[in-house]
Amino acid sequence: MRILVVEDEKNLNRIISEALEDEGYSVDRCFNGQDGLDYAESVPYDVLILDVMMPKLDGFELVRRLRQKGNATPVLFLTARDGVMDRVEGLESGGDYYLVKPFDFKELMAVVRAMTRKYAGNRSNVYTAGDLRLDAAAKTVTRAGRSIDLTAKEYALLEYMLRNKGVVLSREMIENNLWNYDYEGGTNVVDVYMSYLRKKMDTGFDKKLIHTVWGTGWVLRED
Repeated sequence: MRILVVEDEKNLNRIISEALEDEGYSVDRCFNGQDGLDYAESVPYDVLILDVMMPKLDGFELVRRLRQKGNATPVLFLTARDGVMDRVEGLESGGDYYLVKPFDFKELMAVVRAMTRKYAGNRSNVYTAGDLRLDAAAKTVTRAGRSIDLTAKEYALLEYMLRNKGVVLSREMIENNLWNYDYEGGTNVVDVYMSYLRKKMDTGFDKKLIHTVWGTGWVLRED
């Protein structure tokens, strides 16, 4: 999943971003509200993590502008403003969750997983397709009860496909979700990772889960 962190306190921004990257997320980061708005309008994100008090544009106004344009990306506010009216304003501006600084990083990760579950229409951290099972909290993958070891990027690719089970995903969609603005890879990098993943997921099984849609992309389906 691709996450945007907008926090003007640079050290905290770095710590949050690195913690998310350690969990396998692709992360973009910036340090003021206007840049955050520009980022959020330019590519699709799975979650926005926003400070409230920021230069150029505060977090509440940033979200109001996104919602006015129909952008429904889940938003988590991180702020030291812990008054009831602050929380009310944050939620009414279009935010989804509100964590008060200082916060525990375990709680932050749990909230991020909860937000992505909600918007993927899943009630648990477990995603399945036939005999394939991915546990997003435990970061484990099994097929027919057999454990499958994946690299961080292979895992991210599989999770993205499971969250979009039955949907044909283009190369551009996958690139936008799995890599951030700093990525400078080759043009066939998605094909390479897809090949790696298919070998691990489908080799030795009669029923294939990952299918090529020629001229369009790939799809994960159970039939």
